[in-house]
Amino acid sequence: MISDLEILLRLLVGAGLGALVGLERERQNQPAGLRTHIILAVGATLAMVLSINLSIQFQPLSPNGDPARLAAQVISGIGFLGAGAILRYGETVKGLTTATSLWTVAIIGLAAGAGSFVVSAGATLLVLVVLTILNAFEKRFIRSYATRTIQLLVEDRPGLMTDLRLLLDKLEQKVLSINISKDFDRKEATLEAIIRTIEEPDLAPLVEGLSEFPGVKSFNIHQ
Repeated sequence: MISDLEILLRLLVGAGLGALVGLERERQNQPAGLRTHIILAVGATLAMVLSINLSIQFQPLSPNGDPARLAAQVISGIGFLGAGAILRYGETVKGLTTATSLWTVAIIGLAAGAGSFVVSAGATLLVLVVLTILNAFEKRFIRSYATRTIQLLVEDRPGLMTDLRLLLDKLEQKVLSINISKDFDRKEATLEAIIRTIEEPDLAPLVEGLSEFPGVKSFNIHQ
């Protein structure tokens, strides 16, 4: 069986490796940060160690005991944490990278619990390379896109949706959808357009164009 001192060592290794990934997520202001990753790694490490020890302890009674049984439940059960890290903002989904880092940290904890220190450390290093170096590479060389929602309150008149689409096309904004709702008593209409644009665009031309839209009373741009 694994001694208590060895278990504590493996827990410390798992916590340290989880902290490295969690610190990067914390710096990116993600919903699952330093503490979440540390606790997850410690729990996964402990599950792996207990799974091994229980298999050894009860081997006389159960010769076919599976030392990875508890560990397997960690892999399948981590989904609830990943789902909690995924957030939806309008048409944009954020948190997928954090969800995958949580799942991977759980596996790293299992590896540390099994005593595979070199493998778990190597996996942590690879994850950090992906989260930091590749993230910087994407921001510098790969243009990323996001969706934004535009809402306009305008005077009701024929051809509103067509005019808005023409304006957005002129401003080189890719239109995904346009919806309209009308208030017949006030003779007003609310237009809602979802556009796809680069992640950090210069919004000045868009703001100026919407300001000059015929009959506009107010507008909002939601990121």
